[in-house]
Amino acid sequence: MAVDVPIPGLVRAWAAGWAVSRETPAPVEQPWGVRIDVGQPHHVVRHVLPAADEASVRGVVAAVTVPATHLKAFVAPSAVAGWLTPDWTEGDHGHLMAGALRAATTRVPDGYRLTLETAHGVTRVRVFAADGSPAARGQVAPVGDAAVVDQVETHPDHRRRGLGSVVMRTLGNEAVERGATTGILGATHEGRALYETLGWAVAAPLTAFVYRAVNESPSGVAPGASVAGPGSGSVLSESSSASRSGVCSGRSIPTPR
Repeated sequence: MAVDVPIPGLVRAWAAGWAVSRETPAPVEQPWGVRIDVGQPHHVVRHVLPAADEASVRGVVAAVTVPATHLKAFVAPSAVAGWLTPDWTEGDHGHLMAGALRAATTRVPDGYRLTLETAHGVTRVRVFAADGSPAARGQVAPVGDAAVVDQVETHPDHRRRGLGSVVMRTLGNEAVERGATTGILGATHEGRALYETLGWAVAAPLTAFVYRAVNESPSGVAPGASVAGPGSGSVLSESSSASRSGVCSGRSIPTPR
């Protein structure tokens, strides 16, 4: 279900929750939006532009000198590309998605075990197979009346068993218990389909560019966009390259980019 929140408000809530989820410093206000000091070699700084236009994008371009600086805007990639210099390359574009949160009944499929852990404002859901191997995971960071879903993925060996829906509904229930009414995430093109089946809607394109991109080492390569860790499989949410928490290798399902 679509939510009645202006895009700039969704973007600022998403940036704040993303920072909590990834354990980075809080976003810092800038003339064009907010800056997040991520601190990773391949993702040093992230600039998030809630209302990108030519003037704001060119303002970022003029200010940025550090390689591996990321830019996130919520207009078409073709528009942003026209405002950048050749030092900027395209990242993984996706979708800013939002949905009204409500308590939902969920059932873990036979043969799986689900765990919940909350620390430092982030609730993590993990699903394990009967042999103890990780099957799916996700996390959520409530910020005010919004909750940012992140790091959702399902291992390729456990797809099409409803685990992604179980993780998402469990995260939603946890967020509702903490007072959140709106869920926000950054989804890949593939992940969008799953989120839409759960009632989420696209609020805006999520456009990504990187200044003088630095290649990630094999141990830091993310499988795609909100959200995943090293491993095979397709990614359905934001890149996990900035995460400091443990990962479950495999297919990401939808969460914020």
